[in-house]
Amino acid sequence: MSDQTNPPPATAAPPKPRKGAMRVLSALRQPKVAVMLALGFASGLPFLLTGNTFGYWLRDEGTSLKAIGFLSWVGIAYSVKYLWAPLVDRLDAPLVGRWLGRRRGWMLIAQLMVGAGLIAMAVAGPGHGLAVLGGFALVVAFASSTQDIVVDAWRIESAADSEELGLLSSAYQLGYRGALLATDALIVAAAARIGWPISYGAAGLCMAVGVAATLFALEPARADAVMKAKAPLWTAQGFFDAVIGPFVEFFRAHRQYGVLMLAAVALYRLPDFVMGPMANPFYHDMGIAKDTVAFVRGTVGLVAGIAGIAAGGLASVRFGFFPSLIVGAILQPLAVAAFALLAYSGSNPWVFGSVMALDNFSMSFAGVALVAYMSSLTGLGYTATQYALLSSTYAMLGKFLKGFSGAIVEGLQASGHPLPQAYAIFFVGAGLVGVPALLLFLLLAALHRRRPPEVAPAAL
Repeated sequence: MSDQTNPPPATAAPPKPRKGAMRVLSALRQPKVAVMLALGFASGLPFLLTGNTFGYWLRDEGTSLKAIGFLSWVGIAYSVKYLWAPLVDRLDAPLVGRWLGRRRGWMLIAQLMVGAGLIAMAVAGPGHGLAVLGGFALVVAFASSTQDIVVDAWRIESAADSEELGLLSSAYQLGYRGALLATDALIVAAAARIGWPISYGAAGLCMAVGVAATLFALEPARADAVMKAKAPLWTAQGFFDAVIGPFVEFFRAHRQYGVLMLAAVALYRLPDFVMGPMANPFYHDMGIAKDTVAFVRGTVGLVAGIAGIAAGGLASVRFGFFPSLIVGAILQPLAVAAFALLAYSGSNPWVFGSVMALDNFSMSFAGVALVAYMSSLTGLGYTATQYALLSSTYAMLGKFLKGFSGAIVEGLQASGHPLPQAYAIFFVGAGLVGVPALLLFLLLAALHRRRPPEVAPAAL
């Protein structure tokens, strides 16, 4: 991994020794890692509340699978965040930017918007119509994606070296995974007792964790000189540099491999995205109680998720990107296809626990590997925009395709398949869409092994 756009040739210096596991773990005691943990939690909190958990709420209210699938398109906001990332990269946040700095100022604005949007969803509820509720969900998704832009930039710019970047990426994923647990398990248990609106309102208040982390964080100083040297955004040169410059610089740094890298990133998380909107409706339709879902997610799922994050972080630091990415590309399709077993076993708790453990471990492992890889591809001065481009690339196709997930299941059912069988066929198909990503990363790994010395190591 390298923090520079053009690192020295691979032959310029001997490789750095790999860190032992205990040295890696001891570095987690740094204060910035704790801040990263909290910011990861704030980034993960809104994600399922406008996605899979949102679908669970809607299904409880009798909403059709087709409508749930299409409403998942509010998450496309995460996929087009590169459109406003240049503004976040180059302009201070209104009102608070001068006080907190560029990165922290935008963090605070986005976090307050997310909290307010979740509370608005709680107040509106499905009773005011799906259009109103979907509109508030879109506001939350927009604010959340803006928060992601800035948190990702803060993580990359705050890292002192490539190893620390890997550690911060792991801390981010751990916090993010904790938020997913809260919004995927705890909120389900809470909804069974106090209802969905109060649960969503409480989740909005939990954004205070992110606000506190933002206030305690230090504004990254490493990129200040680079950003101040750039022309003002309102000039022709400044506008071109802010909007076009990140894309030009990305392909200048990675050359002919840039398109191949973007394609691999775009396909990597497809299985998870495609099956996502159907997971909670699937539990509902299979008759699995909310308390069972919450318990399994909060025990087996939690342990497996933490293990996956730890394994993904250690693998990325010790063995490099491509071995970790390839393992993740194998695990993800297997985990998604395994849900077909649950469709035939009904509510068997042992099968449910095993499938949930595999899913949480696989997605956590793959998530850390992909985040660390994408982080290494950004250049100083364009951090927010380039990472937004990469993360939008990895999410765009999946978020579009997942909108059809409900229509596919209902279509399979209409063609004569019983509902459990329709779900099973869907999950196997969702797993198979991960095969192209595996092939592309195998190709990139092969190219990486025989790259010419003048090509940057991070280019492959």
